Amino acid sequence: MPTDESLLLLSPDRYVLRACRRLGIAPVVVYGAYHRDTGLQEITAPAVPVFCESHRSPDAILSALHRAGYAGRRFAAVQTTNEYLLTTAALLGRAVGARTISPETAVLFRDKFLQKQRVRDAGLPVARCIVIEDVFQIDDTFDFPYDSAVLKPATGAGTETTSVVDGRDDLLAVAKEYRRRRIATRTFVLEEFVAGDEWTADGIVSGGEVIFYGLGRYDQPCLTTLAHKAALRMRKFDPDTEAWAYAAADDMVRRAIAVLGLTDGVFHMELFHDPATGHLTFSECAARRGGALTAEEILAKFGVDLGEAAVQCALGRTPKLDVRVRTGSVGMVYLPCRPGVLVSCPSPAELTALPGVDFARIELPFGATMGGELDSTTTRVGMAMITADGPDALERTGTEVQRWFDERLVVAPTGATGAELRAWHRGLGGAYGFADTAYGE
Repeated sequence: MPTDESLLLLSPDRYVLRACRRLGIAPVVVYGAYHRDTGLQEITAPAVPVFCESHRSPDAILSALHRAGYAGRRFAAVQTTNEYLLTTAALLGRAVGARTISPETAVLFRDKFLQKQRVRDAGLPVARCIVIEDVFQIDDTFDFPYDSAVLKPATGAGTETTSVVDGRDDLLAVAKEYRRRRIATRTFVLEEFVAGDEWTADGIVSGGEVIFYGLGRYDQPCLTTLAHKAALRMRKFDPDTEAWAYAAADDMVRRAIAVLGLTDGVFHMELFHDPATGHLTFSECAARRGGALTAEEILAKFGVDLGEAAVQCALGRTPKLDVRVRTGSVGMVYLPCRPGVLVSCPSPAELTALPGVDFARIELPFGATMGGELDSTTTRVGMAMITADGPDALERTGTEVQRWFDERLVVAPTGATGAELRAWHRGLGGAYGFADTAYGE
């Protein structure tokens, strides 16, 4: 039976909650409207859910905890997997006397400019960058410092409102569009564009030491994926057959974590690799596990549970790891969407019945409206984790799985007339029982 209710989790994470159940911990989980409305991640006993109107706000979180009867509760630790709640967790930890990441370290992991500045000062290669305090206020006098650059929110995540800009005219056009849309984010980082493959490092830090990490790579850089309107694909490097990658990245991974000050927790780092020279450039790092199917890939490839490690590190315990490297290649693919209303798609059971598909998750409910543009690296119907004998076979499997899924994806058009919807329905084939009929004929 659970014996500890002193762990405070900001935003639910299925693998952190599973670890709590296995470790006999009954955490208090603060969650907001997004998780309630999507209904994808359940908060089941022994976890104690606490609804919060604005779960990015320390004020709202403390109010919700007090209303739930937790006034004065001294939590052992505050933990989050949510990128946007990292600094909130740090501040709340100080407020309730709990273990958590320090506010100073949280800011370094949240602010892309400050992070790059710290890494650069330590002598590691990183893209040059400047801060644009208010993207709404750029004018024709702006001195564009690079041949090509990436514009991204200073405290964003993933590829949220991120774009490549080739010169001042491009930048002004993007800024004008953001102003027209009145986006909430206004402080941006403009960083020099770095070409090359995009790598990932997902690992664990305990007592200030990196005790594990697994390297991976995107099939193509995220911004290239967005430019091509393609569905994201990733894979993990094998430490035996691709030892060269680990040799190339090891020093940078360990030094970057050290200079950023993370002492206990999990991390997701991104690097750029120049295949012509072997040169690596630091991109950015988050003090949380990676998104998509990172947790599943790491567990399948290395036998390491990042959710359990996050809980153990939050409580000040050193995770006991039993790293077991699975032979062959492990990766994941996004299950693509098309513009319209999702009517039906293959189930996870049907997907995992395919050769090479070890796991699948469908995230959109039937009836969801899907946009017409792949505008971020979170655009998908779901995801599938795939395995194969090697990278080439993995790529073929991923292509086949995405093609198979797309052929069975049923999407109704939006903005159509009744006649157009009837014609669409007839085009699906099979019996059509909604024709104009008359009684007595």
